[in-house]
Amino acid sequence: MILLRPFGFSAWIGLLIYMVNPRWMAWSTLSLPSRLRWVGAGLGIIAVPLIYWMFSSLGKNVTDTVAIRKEHSLVTHGPYRWVRHPMYSLSVLAFMGFSLLSANWFIGLTGILALILMVVRTRIEEAKLIEEFGNEYREYMKCTGRFMPRLIGSRK
Repeated sequence: MILLRPFGFSAWIGLLIYMVNPRWMAWSTLSLPSRLRWVGAGLGIIAVPLIYWMFSSLGKNVTDTVAIRKEHSLVTHGPYRWVRHPMYSLSVLAFMGFSLLSANWFIGLTGILALILMVVRTRIEEAKLIEEFGNEYREYMKCTGRFMPRLIGSRK
């Protein structure tokens, strides 16, 4: 559990350092075609409003742990209508975009490591959500994808 924060923190610090002075991250630069870097810019631009929408949908349910507080409710609107963990999906989209845009393998690698740890975290998180919300969450799981929308059996 604790490991997710250092990798996420490392990725964000790497990104911040790159934004302040890209030369400080020159040791991890990749040679990428400009077209691919523009794709990265597009992914980042797409991710930002979606992340805002996701946080707006979560409202008072935002937490940095897997703990469920007594005032929390099961969120099934906004991006949660189709995906159970859009925060993780959108983080991957953003870091993929930033990695391509910056042409920096360190940012990409820490993002990939954080993704692997997110997969582990979602199992713990979903067990707690089932414990808290029971059948309501189980039914929600049947009609939504974990990280990507389901094509079959999705909500209407």
